[in-house]
Amino acid sequence: MNSVKHILARKGSNVIAVAADTTVLNVLKLMAEKNIGSVVVTENDKYIGLVTERDYARKIILMGKHSDDTTVGEIMSTGLPRITPNSSIETCMLVMSENNIRYLPVFDDQDQLCGIISINDVVYQTIHSQKETIDQLHSYIHTT
Repeated sequence: MNSVKHILARKGSNVIAVAADTTVLNVLKLMAEKNIGSVVVTENDKYIGLVTERDYARKIILMGKHSDDTTVGEIMSTGLPRITPNSSIETCMLVMSENNIRYLPVFDDQDQLCGIISINDVVYQTIHSQKETIDQLHSYIHTT
């Protein structure tokens, strides 16, 4: 069974993080530069939340705020469900669907952030796993 550790092994566990007092505009520039849709928000180098493009759309644009004078600490998502490297891909899909979210923080046994996975990561891993199964079945059929 595939798990989050397979995703992290493929994509790495590096996360892009900013301090909570960083302006939204600077984080948007960072997201564009790195071609990512979420950034970890920290305080004293500890995880406190995640800011996403969805947070920007709903909490800045729709609320009439300005990106250059609002901090990510004001709009970040907090209280997100936590998963571990041993969580199954199926569990991640369920958690993401039930909570209508696209990103999940991954924490190790010492409650340290060890990665972020996205719905795209989960979909990619599922497709890759299905392809491996199909290839194995084709191989089995051709050897019998």
